[in-house]
Amino acid sequence: MSKNHQSVGITIENVGLSFGDTQVLKGVNLKIAPGEFFAFLGPSGSGKSTLLRAIAGFGPTPTGRILIGDRDVTSMQPWQRNVGMVFQNYALWPHMTVQENVAFGLEERKVPSAVIAKRVHQALELVGLAHLAQRRPSELSGGQQQRIALARTVVVEPKVLLLDEPLSNLDANLRVQMRRDILKLQRELGLTTIFVTHDQEEANTTSDRMAVLNNGVIQQVGPPMQLYDAPANRFVANFIGSANILDGKIAVADDGQSSTFISEQGLQLTLGAQPAGKASLIFRPQNTRLEQQQHSANNLILPGRIVYREFLGSLIRYGVDVCGHILSVDELHSIGAIHRAVGDSVSLSVEQEQAVVVNQ
Repeated sequence: MSKNHQSVGITIENVGLSFGDTQVLKGVNLKIAPGEFFAFLGPSGSGKSTLLRAIAGFGPTPTGRILIGDRDVTSMQPWQRNVGMVFQNYALWPHMTVQENVAFGLEERKVPSAVIAKRVHQALELVGLAHLAQRRPSELSGGQQQRIALARTVVVEPKVLLLDEPLSNLDANLRVQMRRDILKLQRELGLTTIFVTHDQEEANTTSDRMAVLNNGVIQQVGPPMQLYDAPANRFVANFIGSANILDGKIAVADDGQSSTFISEQGLQLTLGAQPAGKASLIFRPQNTRLEQQQHSANNLILPGRIVYREFLGSLIRYGVDVCGHILSVDELHSIGAIHRAVGDSVSLSVEQEQAVVVNQ
């Protein structure tokens, strides 16, 4: 099987979908580039799997439009869309061999036997399991079954590959290897791919871009690092990584060239030009320092007391009570390092450029 030189994009225009009185998707708009590895990320009930299934053609027809390439597929049946979908439960036929499972879709399409044999072998070679062609699914590990599900999907040469939480049934170490294998496969084939997950690490490590969903609404779209460093709102900040969040307001200086964030606890940080009004200040635990200093012109200094300490292997995470608000601080752990104790009085320091302001 060779690289797909005719990758197609996906356009989602004002897509809405309800189950009874429950609106699951609310006017979703999105463009996915040809050959892109794109992730839908969000908690359970956010609408990410419903959106994926709408692209595949499963479930009720949504309002709005879904285009694969330049074809409007909104009302088409799944088999008319030329998409391949890998499910969470693999959905392999237990009475068939690996070879027969992979060949099934081609046989349904009346592909000649000689072509089937060649493409099935190529697909199994692609996922590294050609030597297991005569085994049955029950004789395979979970990771091997997932590879067979992938081979069965890509052998029919779909225009789009859809992955619905395909790694959730695997143990942690195998999940890491499988996501690398899936990304390698996607790059080799050049397939436009959408990967649905609630696991931020999976989305961060695989996707070119991702959309964070909550309550049927896209909260933010962009490359993983951009969403992490510049979250659009509190939800994105909390869902992608750990975040410290202080609520308050922005007061603008008379000259309009600078502003001050004032938290509800009365803590202040001088900023550049920002619009006035209610706002939240967001900063990450690893960008927060435990310092001895009590004031700084460019830093937010937060006096507090350590209320818990957690050993996370490479990190020590401290919980610091600042005016009744528990903030997290991460410090690298090394052999022989002297760590602070619960009950110690400390000052937290956050550099201005490491703090992000979002309007409420």
